[in-house]
Amino acid sequence: MSKAEQLSASFRDPSGFLFTRNGTLYRQINRAYSNDYARLMDSGLYGKLVKAGLLIPHVESDQLPAESDAAFKVIQPERVPFISYPYEWSFSQLKDAALTTLSIQKRALKLDMSLKDASAYNIQFMRGRATLIDTLSFEDYKEGQPWAAYKQFCQHFLAPLALMSYRDVRLSQLLRVYIDGVPLDLASALLPLKTKFNFGLLTHIHFHADAQKRYSDKAINPRERRMSMSKQALIGLIESLENTIQKLIWKPAGTEWGDYYENTNYTDSAFEHKKQLVNEWALEKKPALVWDLGGNTGVFSREAALSGAFTVSFDIDPAAVEQNYRTVKSKKEQNVLPLVLDLTNPSPSLGWNNNERDSFAGRGPVDMALALAVIHHLAISNNVPLPQLAEFFASRCKWLVIEFVPKSDSQVQKLLSSREDIFPGYSREGFESAFSSRFLIRKAESVRDSERTLYLMETQ
Repeated sequence: MSKAEQLSASFRDPSGFLFTRNGTLYRQINRAYSNDYARLMDSGLYGKLVKAGLLIPHVESDQLPAESDAAFKVIQPERVPFISYPYEWSFSQLKDAALTTLSIQKRALKLDMSLKDASAYNIQFMRGRATLIDTLSFEDYKEGQPWAAYKQFCQHFLAPLALMSYRDVRLSQLLRVYIDGVPLDLASALLPLKTKFNFGLLTHIHFHADAQKRYSDKAINPRERRMSMSKQALIGLIESLENTIQKLIWKPAGTEWGDYYENTNYTDSAFEHKKQLVNEWALEKKPALVWDLGGNTGVFSREAALSGAFTVSFDIDPAAVEQNYRTVKSKKEQNVLPLVLDLTNPSPSLGWNNNERDSFAGRGPVDMALALAVIHHLAISNNVPLPQLAEFFASRCKWLVIEFVPKSDSQVQKLLSSREDIFPGYSREGFESAFSSRFLIRKAESVRDSERTLYLMETQ
């Protein structure tokens, strides 16, 4: 029996933890959680949530536990194709994750159970929808008990959504700084005065923040501080949160890339040819996991996904990612995941010991990456040398579909119009030379009716 390896992000909950053995993911359930687990399964709540697509399914396993002294049971959950984090989600993704959490809590209360935590990190996107992945998040509901996860829910979901809606969608990046959610006093200070005339935001953020401040320095027994709350009042609290979040909106507009495909220099013929090549090469190589690095609204991500690959469509622009996610929902797509990512400053390792949330690179490498109409932005707008770009892509994928855009292209000319051309090595010859040090160039196709070239490369 090979050694079990506990996941670095799974250590905070005494109820159990995730571990891998021989590349398979398992969850150990500790004896401390045995009664709650039995209640979850016997009450029918597990079955109802799995059937509704709200909870990740699992099977009970005869695998040996990773830590036998505390172990009660080992289960094997379905594996998430790609782990993403709240600071990588679009506005609607975070909103859907919040509403999913509240829906689960309402369903749990009907069967006398409750979510003991409401971490955004417990939600992942599977088959195109927000899904709870922590089977151990439930506990028995006790009459009169308030919702233990109320503060966490407001910090992880309501506060960032309100800031994104009322201030600036880019404030979602506060979740990279505050890994346990945006502090309510900070959110209250940043939100405009008019939010105090919104009953939900006044109650759950402004009053909530004031209450936290009022009690923070008082030496009161936690049990005495907790007010009794009937189940009906608790349901009312959940419905108030639900109503507040449903009313938060953000319209993707006014950003550089949200309407990118309406403002390119592609002819229809060039655009279709490029789609055809991406589709053909993905079908030929049959990747299981694809990263589209600079995916915009996901047009070419979907061409790769037609091969059956789970395709993560990254883009720096929140408007483009929002539009991409709305397409996923409207078309009920199951294997495209849009995410916000700045390739020049990708998600780092975060949390305890810088090891709790994986970096962008730490979640790779993948079978295939797409880098379409992105190389000139990295090389010219951001001054990244071509050899460093080759190294970057080679460390992240086996197969690379990359588009070279020459200086004569009108889009590159726009980049050079406001700065000195200090890029003598930026040419097709220089590009091929730099990338040949890390890749074997398997195919090079001129994109029809354009000056661009699409390459299929294999990492050496």
